[in-house]
Amino acid sequence: MLKKYIKAGILLIVLGVPAFVFIFLKVFGENKFDLPHYFPELDESGEVKSVDGDTVFVVAPRFKLTDQDSVFIDYQHSDISVVSFFFSRCGTVCPITNKNLLRVAENFKANDAIKIYSFTVDPVFDRPHVLRSYASELGANYKNWKFLTGDKKYIYDLAIKGFKLPVSDASEYDKNIVDIDQTFIHSDKLLLIDSKGHIRGIYEGTNKSDIERLVVEIKVLLKDN
Repeated sequence: MLKKYIKAGILLIVLGVPAFVFIFLKVFGENKFDLPHYFPELDESGEVKSVDGDTVFVVAPRFKLTDQDSVFIDYQHSDISVVSFFFSRCGTVCPITNKNLLRVAENFKANDAIKIYSFTVDPVFDRPHVLRSYASELGANYKNWKFLTGDKKYIYDLAIKGFKLPVSDASEYDKNIVDIDQTFIHSDKLLLIDSKGHIRGIYEGTNKSDIERLVVEIKVLLKDN
């Protein structure tokens, strides 16, 4: 009889411990996933800046540009944003990246706090009507996705100095270049920027796994807001 009680007690413990752990974690635990910050600011000597022991990180630049509907966009740090660089005549990475971004735009189309900004690196050609046709053919008819154009030097300075991404017009150095895909050199990286202007994620626009991660990490930022 004693053995039966011992077996019953062991069974209750085996079954009860997982349930207790689950309840404890549910009530007292906190599953928090925090995204990193990218690009610490450097002082004149190349040392990382800090205030009260906390690292100071680069703040993404504000900008004023025109979108595909000829609407003037005055970007401030209030929304969660995804930033990319492309051009409409690109036949290599841009079509893949923008098709992947369709999923991001679709996921957050009902959330006004999420914006996608795609900057053309060929603004002389990519005027608003060109970008509007490009967006329409792509199926990117989302109010949260802006294709931006403006002054070329201004956009290049935003990319290089502000968003820390490379961009170049190779024809300025080699007049013999005629292939459009060899003319405009830019990164395929996507940046995730929080509502304070800090860069919180970097993703390969051509990589579907990275796009999945981007969607998840946008949701993480939404919970933190």
